[in-house]
Amino acid sequence: MLPLHFYKNMANRARVRPDSVQGSNNNDFDSNPLESLELYYDRYKKIINPVVTVLLVVGLGYFVYMKFIKIPSEQKASAAMYYPELYFQADSLNMALNGDGQHPGFVKLTKKNSGTDAANVGLYYEGIAYMKSGNINEAIKALSSFDGHGTMLAYQAWGALGEAYMEMGNKTKAIEYLKKATSDKDNTVATPMYLFQLGFVYESNGQSKDAIDAFKRIRDEYPKSMQARDVDKELARLGELD
Repeated sequence: MLPLHFYKNMANRARVRPDSVQGSNNNDFDSNPLESLELYYDRYKKIINPVVTVLLVVGLGYFVYMKFIKIPSEQKASAAMYYPELYFQADSLNMALNGDGQHPGFVKLTKKNSGTDAANVGLYYEGIAYMKSGNINEAIKALSSFDGHGTMLAYQAWGALGEAYMEMGNKTKAIEYLKKATSDKDNTVATPMYLFQLGFVYESNGQSKDAIDAFKRIRDEYPKSMQARDVDKELARLGELD
């Protein structure tokens, strides 16, 4: 029979076998995810801590900006636009642009609240008001500054710019903006109207084929539009009626 100390030594060796120590690097990570995470953090904390700190600072800064600066500014600017928009709807264009003595108009408000969504929309109204007042240069400035990306107002602003450049005699620019204004195929009111204008600008610029194509789009794509009533006459005049 083997001595007792022999069995004790064997048991101790079994507890510290190399394969059991090595297994702690792999199997233990799978069996104990929390411990694995702690080990990972200890290993990379010099990288993790600064990154987390930056993300927290950026997130907190964004929250503070939105809550205490951006949102209040937008609300204030939107409220200020109430009276000039009211005057615009009533065709009181001078007061819409310049105010009524108590409430400022679009011209002042779009500058004062620059950077807000309300001021951006105000630029559109400002441009249209200038157009209706016959001040084409100021209309072009305001409408060119307006950012209507992703909104229906973008097409109307481009159409107005096309009309403004037509008034200025700049046919190249008029064509550029009227083409943009006619890119909304789903607008059955504005698109045929701008196509009709585009056809005449093309014709006056010596681009008869393009004029015919614009008129044909009205005939083929917008047969129920007001402009479709006269389009056959225009096509016949250009020698293209089938």
